[in-house]
Amino acid sequence: MSFSIHDPEISLADIMRIWPRTVDVFLRYRMLCVGCVIARFHTVADASREHGIDEFELRAALAAAAGEEGPGPGSGIRTAPNRSGPADEDR
Repeated sequence: MSFSIHDPEISLADIMRIWPRTVDVFLRYRMLCVGCVIARFHTVADASREHGIDEFELRAALAAAAGEEGPGPGSGIRTAPNRSGPADEDR
């Protein structure tokens, strides 16, 4: 079975299991998804909405960490209002 980090239905737990380098992205954005029991059920869209993070930006960071190209314009990825991003020390 082939997995894509761009699959809108893939859970956060699967993302972190298949692409372990994405754990750093969640930590950089100060998301508590690592080790969270809800990560098995949440998608990137769910987590973005819950944490007030721009979904497109988060997906691009996860894709970069996973070694895949990020979603481009016209990808159908809806974004949430950008209220926060990576920790300031990472900018």
